[in-house]
Amino acid sequence: MSSVVDDDATTAVANMRKSGTGFAMPALVALLLAAIVGSLSIGRYGVGLGDLSTLLLGWLGIGPGRVGVAEPVWRVVELVRVPRMLIGGFVGAGLALSGAVLQGVFRNPLVDPHVIGVSSGAAFGGVFAILLGFGAAALWSMAFAFGLVALLLVVLMSRKSGRSSVLMLVLSGVVISALFSALVSLATYLADPNDTLPAIVFWLMGSFASATPERALYMLPIVTVFALPLMLMRFRINILSLGDEEARGLGLKIEPTRWLVLCCVTGITAASVANSGIIGWVGLVVPHFARSLVGPDHRRLLPASALLGASFMLFVDVVARSLIPAEIPLGVLTAIVGAPVFMVLLHRTHNEGW
Repeated sequence: MSSVVDDDATTAVANMRKSGTGFAMPALVALLLAAIVGSLSIGRYGVGLGDLSTLLLGWLGIGPGRVGVAEPVWRVVELVRVPRMLIGGFVGAGLALSGAVLQGVFRNPLVDPHVIGVSSGAAFGGVFAILLGFGAAALWSMAFAFGLVALLLVVLMSRKSGRSSVLMLVLSGVVISALFSALVSLATYLADPNDTLPAIVFWLMGSFASATPERALYMLPIVTVFALPLMLMRFRINILSLGDEEARGLGLKIEPTRWLVLCCVTGITAASVANSGIIGWVGLVVPHFARSLVGPDHRRLLPASALLGASFMLFVDVVARSLIPAEIPLGVLTAIVGAPVFMVLLHRTHNEGW
């Protein structure tokens, strides 16, 4: 069955638009490496490329490593910037991957992880934990749990006669997102303006300031576990993007495949929001830019979106903590960058077709 579906998918998408992609993937890998180096070396405490190279080679067992650099250098790199780089990269990759998948499954270029209500649900869980004075572990757990609750509510609302249409899924997601956004506003209204309110507002706007090695160890396996099935289902996502009738004709089990995709996206989005608050525009803009580089075939689009999303998030984080003495919330920067870029991409795709 699997090979038949994959062969049919290959045939079905053979007429998809192809673009010059020979250099796109190596260029995206090089871009990510540059973003990683920039993330580790640029900041209010600058780290020279020589010291950074000594540390990196030391991790591979080559050269003096920590002994060859000043103590503040290796402490800043290993204890602060490496966890921040890992979390930022995985959040960017996860959100961009989720956006690319949802846009394909829903056949809608304006869909991103916020549409299915998971971001708002996870945001309410985090805000509720801050309001009650819970610690970081409880905040992470409640954000993740309420993200899953939001998906469950969307499932229950959208099902009719045992089936869910794409339109009902999107509409249910909008309703649930609005409900949890209202609950976030209520919690913000009830928060102590001298204590919890600033913490809630800063967390909601997105930041990697609380990144620690422990948080990185918690988050990275979760994002990997949910992202791996999406990468393995690239052929099936290609089929879903052709429409329900065509997918059913090619022998794909639409409902189980679609819900497996949504569960994976929920896990990635909830883990991202729980760690860094709400960071918008990444899941909406990055897939469009990646699509302009490698075309609409999800076999190339999903890895390209993940690479580009990680690079974008790392560059934004460097700007956020280096531009002014106080750290700028990530959600503000992604909106400032994302809105005009999205308008340009939308204008281009309107002329050329999605």
